Amino acid sequence: MKLVTLIVFILVVFGLVMLASASSHLGIEKYGDSYYFLKHQIVYGLSVGLAGFLAAAFFPYRKLKKIALPLLIGNIILLALVFTPIGVTANNASRWLRIGSFRFQPSELLKITFIVYLAAWLASRSSRRRHFFAGLLPFIIVSGIIALLLFMQPATSTVAILLFTALAVYFASGAKLRYVVAAILFGIMTFAGVIYFTGGYRLNRIKNFLNPGADVLGGNYQLVQSQIAIGSGGIFGVGYGKSTTKITILPEPAGDSIFAVIGEELGFAGAILLIGLFTVLVVKTLLAARKTRDRFGSLLLVGFGTLIGIQVFTNIAAISGLTPLTGVPLPFISYGGTALAVFITISGIVVSVMRKRRRSPSF
Repeated sequence: MKLVTLIVFILVVFGLVMLASASSHLGIEKYGDSYYFLKHQIVYGLSVGLAGFLAAAFFPYRKLKKIALPLLIGNIILLALVFTPIGVTANNASRWLRIGSFRFQPSELLKITFIVYLAAWLASRSSRRRHFFAGLLPFIIVSGIIALLLFMQPATSTVAILLFTALAVYFASGAKLRYVVAAILFGIMTFAGVIYFTGGYRLNRIKNFLNPGADVLGGNYQLVQSQIAIGSGGIFGVGYGKSTTKITILPEPAGDSIFAVIGEELGFAGAILLIGLFTVLVVKTLLAARKTRDRFGSLLLVGFGTLIGIQVFTNIAAISGLTPLTGVPLPFISYGGTALAVFITISGIVVSVMRKRRRSPSF
């Protein structure tokens, strides 16, 4: 528990420090303030996240089980509202809601509510989750509704991350292996079908990934510049704040591409250290899940541990050219108030489960 809290603290502080560097030029260029993005991240991300962490860490997590369904339904309603007048469209995507001066992404909140719902549902259906009509079919229907709303935004990467996490929770609940395999095959076919028949940027990203040497000034531009930035860092980097690619050629240096800035300024050593911190956090969370006798708590840890791990992998692999390019932020690090607040709150729930496990008289 203490190690998890310490790692999260280090990641958040490190993220703010790197954001100050990665966004400085962009802040001056757009707003005349080199610390604009840092201030925004602290006000709308860190402050909300700290409140969420404290509330979640000391809240009896088992009570979440009783409100899991209302939380998910409320979040689904918010997902639908992005297509109404209170929704905000930017870069051809409808992913935000604006309430006054406050803007947030309902899809980020879903990373909490969907996992809490799955853990509650699968934990309470221990004798039925191994059956098709009581287990697999409802799982596919709920996941399908959420995936559809996210595809419409579009938020394809979020769909992949959430469905992968959902499958991990479903498998950990004791579902039959053939049902898990069936769900994976169904998901792959549906995902591939949507990408193929809708075309657009989704299909282009697949094509660009398969042919990275083509369209280096278009679809592959961000990938090429990210690799240049990472390669420029060498072993120990060019030094904090001394990145040149964030000023001249690197798209989204404070957001999706912040790992490239880290690689350039802190080098291979800094990048490996960051990956090591994430690895310890994920492994510690999943090991705690194995030791937690409360099934609801155990499934929560599986879900949140998997979520953090797969999102970290997705971001770093995409920026490094190992997978198709995505628009996924690096947890705790990338610019984005909602994302930071959500992952800090998730850490609070993880700590709550671990605290309860340690205090249990059966341990």
